[in-house]
Amino acid sequence: MAEIRPFRAYRPKKGLEQRIAALPYDVYNREEAKAEVKKEPLSFLAVDRAETQFDDSVDVYADCVYEKAREMLWKRIEEGSFEQEETPVYYIYELVMDGRAQTGITACASVDDYLNQVIKKHENTRADKEADRIRHVDICDAQTGPIFLAYRSQPVINAIVAQYKAGEPLYDFISPDGIAHRVWKIDGPEDVDAVHRAFSEVGEIYIADGHHRCASAVKVSEKRRQERPGYTGEEEFNFFLSVLFPDDQLMIMDYNRVVKDLNDLTKEEFIGKIRESFQIEELQTGADGRPDKKGTFGMYLDGSWYRLTAKENILSKDPVKGLDVSVLQDYLLEPVLGIKDPKTDKRIDFVGGIRGMKELERRVSEDCRIAFAMYPTSIGELFAVADAGLLMPPKSTWFEPKLRSGLFIHSLR
Repeated sequence: MAEIRPFRAYRPKKGLEQRIAALPYDVYNREEAKAEVKKEPLSFLAVDRAETQFDDSVDVYADCVYEKAREMLWKRIEEGSFEQEETPVYYIYELVMDGRAQTGITACASVDDYLNQVIKKHENTRADKEADRIRHVDICDAQTGPIFLAYRSQPVINAIVAQYKAGEPLYDFISPDGIAHRVWKIDGPEDVDAVHRAFSEVGEIYIADGHHRCASAVKVSEKRRQERPGYTGEEEFNFFLSVLFPDDQLMIMDYNRVVKDLNDLTKEEFIGKIRESFQIEELQTGADGRPDKKGTFGMYLDGSWYRLTAKENILSKDPVKGLDVSVLQDYLLEPVLGIKDPKTDKRIDFVGGIRGMKELERRVSEDCRIAFAMYPTSIGELFAVADAGLLMPPKSTWFEPKLRSGLFIHSLR
């Protein structure tokens, strides 16, 4: 069963939270990160992406970059930009986007639960991306970006969350992208114990977003265990910073595809080939191409939207093969457009659903030939894939809103 612990977080001094809170490190390229930090010097992005403190001649992965991150983090703590809780607590973290709220618990999850597959993954990680965050966590001696976890809703936890949310929040601000952020502290000893007991009865927890951050935290823990053969399991490096959301709070957005060309096919040849597996309907001018149910796809080609409906004979009850992203890949992208590996093929690109259908139309008008709008993968499908010990195809899920870095820091000291 899951071990989800309260912890003594470092968190922004009251009044600085809006200036410090930052989007995850991996949503920016180097130029964008530098611009953000220049605009707001207190942004935690300066710590998460410390190359912003150097000119572009310095390699992003140079030793001095990680040392700078450590220096800045602990200097900010020493100078009073952050304060630490006196006792271990849980936090309630609510994000509101477009009027829709999702509320999770900020805590520390167990490395052993990850290793024993109580905490389950649904995608593989890349060693190069892991290596960067391993060094960042290890050298900074802290975890700065929370892992986005999901679990099946628990009435006891829900009741305690509702009780605390009726009170005054610790933080309450709107970030520049319009997302509202509110934080409450669960600090009553009986309530802390009740939340801990309730999580101990949860059999499965799932990584929704942050697979690389999670894998990196685990690798740092394994490294420190080797360095300290007498470790007890209670050390902070045995746990990693997380925000855990009940499944009924979450919404997965569509993760759409754009392709550069028709694989040397004419439009007529292409349409003919996909009719073998899909029913095709051209939509009226001005119609929204967004699909409204599983097994359907929007397709934008030559200025028109089409609805593709998968024929019954290509549908599957297999947790992975039955995903819409798999159906599109297995029966259209690979056999018709020749895209065998979407992770490496330069002819395909991926567009998060937050950008909408107009972004797909723009891409087709500028640098692509065709776009596919996906029906979102459900949280139930994500759970089913992870429970089966399987992996989702690349770019299957897009979560919004993004958790902010810098609101909670888990020290490994």
